[in-house]
Formats: sequence, structure tokens, C-alpha cells
Amino acid sequence: MKKLLLTLFITLGALATQAQEIKWMSMDEALAAQKKKARPIFMDVYTDWCGPCKMLDKNTFHDPKVVEFINANYYAVKFNAEGNSEVNYKGKKYANPQFDANRKGRNAIHDFTVLLGVRAYPTMMVFDAKGEIKEPIVGYYQPEQLLEALKTK
Repeated sequence: MKKLLLTLFITLGALATQAQEIKWMSMDEALAAQKKKARPIFMDVYTDWCGPCKMLDKNTFHDPKVVEFINANYYAVKFNAEGNSEVNYKGKKYANPQFDANRKGRNAIHDFTVLLGVRAYPTMMVFDAKGEIKEPIVGYYQPEQLLEALKTK
């Protein structure tokens, strides 16, 4: 009986840990949510080929403290800087007209990436509760480093 309870406890603990994820949404969804309830936006600007972006996603964005802090304080957006999504920001539509779906590795830079002034990947952008762009957080951050940076924003 003790073994069964221990196994159940370990299994439930593992499931709870796996279930802790940042609630990602699109930029359009986050801006719409801001209109209903004002809250800042945290945006992960990444590319598919970026190694540090993958490390940030695997290590930092799955850290329970980071997940809890971002979910409690921000609308979280995952944005592919070279992707093909459309973003509506401040009455203007941003796209990636040079996007090539058959291209491997680097692709054309999205117009919204240019507006944000992203110069390196990964970059994390913070928008205030009114959707105004604040300073970027550039590079790979360990969980503790990211929490410290977000608490000063």
C-alpha cells in the first residue's frame, strides 16, 4: 500500500510539474485581452534556428517560478521574428511579405520585428498595460536573471 501511495504521489507531482506552462497567446489576442483587463504584455521574440532561443524556452520558460510570475503578471506572447503571422498593432497591419515557407534556416524578417527594433535573438519585449513598447531584454537569461529583470520593468 505504501508503494502504491508513493508511486501515485510521484506521478501526480510529475504531472503537476509538466502542467506548469506559460499561457502563450498571439499578439492580437493579448492586445484584445488588454482592452478587457489592463495588464502588461511579455513577448518572446524568437526564431526557429536560434539555439539560445530554444534554451530559453526549454530552461527558463519552463521554470515553475518564471511560469508563475509571467502568468500572474503578464499576457504572454510567443512571436516568431521570421514567421508568417499577421499582427495588428495601433491600427496598422504587420506581416512578412518576403516569407518563404520552403526555406530552411533563416527567413525574411517580419515587419513587426523591424518595428520592435530587434537586433538579436532571443529578445524579450515588455509592453506596458496600454500596449506601449518598453525596453527589450536581449539574450539568454537564466530563470533567476529573467525574474530579476522583469521585477524592475
